[in-house]
Amino acid sequence: MVSPPHEAMHRIFQHDPGLFSRVSRFLGVDIPTPVKATALPTDLTEANPVERRVDTLLRLETADQGPYLLAVEAQGKKHPDKPASWAYYTAYLWTKYRLPTALLVVCQDHTTATWAQQPVSCGPPQLPTLTVQPLVAGPHNMPVITDPEEARADLVLASLAAITHAAEPDVDAILKALSTALRDAPEDVAKPLVEFTAQGLAKRPAKNLWRNLVAVDLSFYKSYLAEEVRDEVRAAVRDEVRNEVRDEVRDEVRDEVRDEVRDEVRGEVRDEARAESRAEDILLILEQRGLGISEDVRSRITHCTDPELLRHWLARAVTVPKAEEVFEDA
Repeated sequence: MVSPPHEAMHRIFQHDPGLFSRVSRFLGVDIPTPVKATALPTDLTEANPVERRVDTLLRLETADQGPYLLAVEAQGKKHPDKPASWAYYTAYLWTKYRLPTALLVVCQDHTTATWAQQPVSCGPPQLPTLTVQPLVAGPHNMPVITDPEEARADLVLASLAAITHAAEPDVDAILKALSTALRDAPEDVAKPLVEFTAQGLAKRPAKNLWRNLVAVDLSFYKSYLAEEVRDEVRAAVRDEVRNEVRDEVRDEVRDEVRDEVRDEVRGEVRDEARAESRAEDILLILEQRGLGISEDVRSRITHCTDPELLRHWLARAVTVPKAEEVFEDA
């Protein structure tokens, strides 16, 4: 799955194709400013079923040196297969378009940048044949732009500086300068750069600072970042509401169960009261007839809860000669 930083590191060159010529001076080369730029298809698949895609591909035309191709690759970590893929990209593009082809790899950490800029040859040491050595932009050579005026002079470069320094200690100062510079920029200029920067920061701690800065300084509530915050808030509120609803449902169920149990208990208590009353009637009849009532007889009668059995005993209590015989034929 393609990550937001990966997208931001190469798509920013689609957003501003002239950025490459401005970045080149930090890479130790002099690339003329293009007078025209065209985005080309990134699918480099041939007839055989091997899919290959470059991240961003631009045709740049210059006044003095003519046209050339720029392939931009975003690289998040070292990968042993990449040099071979890059060699394929450049050779294929050179063959297909018959134009000089430049390869720029954009990184966000020193380790990956150092690895990416090492020359790799496809042949044995004595026969290098084809050597791949891309230009690499990363925290080791991208400018640390902490002055709002410098950021205002090239907003896109300042955004790229923030993206490539996303994991560096200087990123907070870069973000503050960029947000200040974007404050007075038109919305159509500021909005894409807010989003590119947010994507490039991904889940790093600086992302929270960027949110706070653009929330105060920019048209935050129309931005991608605002939607992301809304999603997070919505998820938190959903959890709160879910808990509230669960409590409400639990209370409703408790009330329903309480009513049901109350009816059940009322019936049970009513039956117990009837049983107690009938037992008292049996004992009263036996006493009125002058029959001796032992503790066993009294206990058996008072502890009985069967209404039919008590009714039978009540009928016998009127005629039996002894209290003990009230239980016979029961």
